[in-house]
Amino acid sequence: MERRTIGAATLEVGAIGLGCMPMSWGYTTSQQRGDRSLRAVHAALDAGSSLLDTADMYGPFKNELLVGRALKERRADAFVATKCGLLVGGDAHVVANGRPGYVKRACDASLRRLQTDVIDLYQLHRADPEVPVEETWGAMAELVTAGKVRALGVCATDNPTGRRSGAPYEVTIRQLERVQQVFPVSAVQAELSVWARDALDALLPWCAARGVGFLAAMPLGSGFLSGTLTPGQGFEPDDVRARHPRFTAEMMAANQPVVAGLRRVAARHGDGVTPAQVALAWLLGRGPHVVPVPGTKREEWARENAAAAGLVLTPRDEAEIERLPAARGSWD
Repeated sequence: MERRTIGAATLEVGAIGLGCMPMSWGYTTSQQRGDRSLRAVHAALDAGSSLLDTADMYGPFKNELLVGRALKERRADAFVATKCGLLVGGDAHVVANGRPGYVKRACDASLRRLQTDVIDLYQLHRADPEVPVEETWGAMAELVTAGKVRALGVCATDNPTGRRSGAPYEVTIRQLERVQQVFPVSAVQAELSVWARDALDALLPWCAARGVGFLAAMPLGSGFLSGTLTPGQGFEPDDVRARHPRFTAEMMAANQPVVAGLRRVAARHGDGVTPAQVALAWLLGRGPHVVPVPGTKREEWARENAAAAGLVLTPRDEAEIERLPAARGSWD
C-alpha cells in the first residue's frame, strides 16, 4: 500500500483514508448499524487505509466510541484523526466553542472515547467567532506539548460551492495564516472531488508550498460519484443530501454526464474497476500531499475505496476527466 505524509510532523498514513462520519451522523440513519460499521473499519485497516477520520460531534460522541472499539484491538494499525470545536444541542443545532478550557476538556473526553493515549491529528472543526482563533490554536498546541496530540489540523470554514462573491476559501486561508504563526499546521481538510474543485486553485497550492497535508473530504461527492445513486430516489429527512442543491431529482439527472465520464475511464481499466475508484485515483494525482478520505458504512466499499490506491490513470484518462462538465446545483 502506498504511503503518504501528513505535514511537517512526517506522520505516515495509507494513500486512502476512511471517513467514519456516515456510520453515526448525517447520512441514512436507518442504515447506521454499529457492528456493520465496525466491520467496515476493520476492512479498511486490513486494506491499508490507516487514517480514520472522526469528530466528537458525530453522533454526538457515538462515532468516537465506535472507532474506539476498533482501536482497542488495533491501535498500532491506525492513524487517528478527530476534531473539536463544535457542540450539538438537543435540537441538533450546532454551535462553535473555541474556549481554551473547553478544547482541553474535549481532548481528554475524546481520548477516553477513542481508548487511546494519543490522538495523531487533532483538527479544529470550526473557529469560534467569539474567541480569537490564536487562543484556541494555542490551547491545541499545548496538547501537543503535553503528549496528548501529535499534530494539528484545520477544517475549512468556507462553503465555496455556495458562495456569491469572493475568492474560494479566502476565509480559511486567512485563518491558516494566523494560526501558522502560533504553531505549525500539519493538515487542512476540505471538500475536493471531481465535481467540487475549488480547493485546487486555492488551498492545495497553500498546502504544497508549506509541506502541509491535505485531507480531501467528500471525495466521492457524498456518494454521487460512485454511480450507485438514482435520480429521484429520495433521501431520509435527516440525511444531509435531502437538503443539498445537487441532490434534487432534477440536478441528479443533470449531473449524470459526470458519472458517465468516470464510467468510461473505469471501463478502460478492466472489469471490476469502478467510477468511485477512478474519482479517488484522480485525487491521488493532485499531489503527494493529498489523502482522500471517503466515508462509508460498508466493508465492501471500504475495500473498494482502498484498492483505488493501485489504480494509475493515463494522460488520456486525465484529459477526459478534465473535460467533464461542471457540476450543477439548484442555485446555478
